[in-house]
Amino acid sequence: MNQVEILRFALRGLLANKMRSALTTLGILIGVAAVIMLVAVGEGSSRSIQQNIQRLGANTLTISPSFSGGGGGGGGGMRAPGAGGGNTGPRTQARQLSLADAKALTDRTLAPSVRSVSPVVNASSSTAAYGAASHAISQFVGTYPSYFEAVNKPVARGTYFFNDDVLAARKVVVLGQTVVEELFGAVDPIGKQISVSGVPFTVVGVLKEAGSSGMQDADDVAIAPLPAVQQSLSGFGSLGQIVVQATSAETTTSAQAEVTAILNQRHGITNDNPDFRILNQATLQETVSEATGTFTVLLAAVAAISLLVGGIGITNIMLVTVTERTREIGIRKAIGAPRSAILGQFLMEATLLSLVGGLSGVLVAFVGTRFTIAGIEPVLVPSSVVLALGVSLGIGLFFGSYPANRAAKLRPIQALRHE
Repeated sequence: MNQVEILRFALRGLLANKMRSALTTLGILIGVAAVIMLVAVGEGSSRSIQQNIQRLGANTLTISPSFSGGGGGGGGGMRAPGAGGGNTGPRTQARQLSLADAKALTDRTLAPSVRSVSPVVNASSSTAAYGAASHAISQFVGTYPSYFEAVNKPVARGTYFFNDDVLAARKVVVLGQTVVEELFGAVDPIGKQISVSGVPFTVVGVLKEAGSSGMQDADDVAIAPLPAVQQSLSGFGSLGQIVVQATSAETTTSAQAEVTAILNQRHGITNDNPDFRILNQATLQETVSEATGTFTVLLAAVAAISLLVGGIGITNIMLVTVTERTREIGIRKAIGAPRSAILGQFLMEATLLSLVGGLSGVLVAFVGTRFTIAGIEPVLVPSSVVLALGVSLGIGLFFGSYPANRAAKLRPIQALRHE
């Protein structure tokens, strides 16, 4: 009895009870689709988070003031080594970040790994107006030209401002796409003058569209020279942040150590409880990648349980099938069918059930990844497809072997006497 005949008998056996076969494959289908879909969602989530982090630059350090009660590091952000440790003692003279701090970080001797330093102030409650249109800008930033490269905000139209604009405190501004759409619509904003809380600013550039980042619209932003914002909107107080760009992604850690040492010395920090915190984008990205990878594996493991359940379903159905077809098995063995033919037929049936269920699961998962799930665009991972399909076939062979062996071991006389 050749393989073609075994396949023909297996197909005939499966088609004899179409509903039962369909329900059996459904368990495998759900398991395979669940594994592929959950891995795709995990991968999509990981890429989305990494893209959001990369928008700020992989070699960027963000320094923020950190004040919390008796001296703990402030909430939010990721605490860097040596930059906001545990509460080892009360802070007696907490200091805000200043322009002098930012200038100190540009010392090439003390900070050779630092490429650029951008002091940042944020003007709160800034409402911009052009003609009859007005818009409350989420982020109105005052900074230096180096900020655009450090946080990866390229200009799509026009230009950014320059150091001469900073020195002269010129009231020029670069707008994000959302602000442009709200104020100008289809009108070219370059060269136009807007009013920000009653202060005139001339638009010199429009940022490249960045998209939304979680609940925040990254395009609802305006960036102007630091002195112009301080004079007109925020006042000459402390800085909100200092953005430091390392010379490369590889020197980010050393740049962080250099920045920490300089600020500790300037702020008189002698313990592990500084009045600032440093967000290291490279370290954050690595941490997020590890966390999402673990989460994806966990999701896949949970989904794999349904594959196991599907395999148990195959065993149950095949046992029922063997019982129902005992007399048929006895007749075939009585007329000379070898044990291998009976074994091969029932193994083929179990394998076909797994194969059809697995391929159907792959198709369902492929369609499912075309849709956005909970705000995440799933990314199909080829290795998960191969693994899920391979496991489904293995489950068919493994769980189908016991019923197949049971059928092959039946003696012809006993089988023929079965009612």
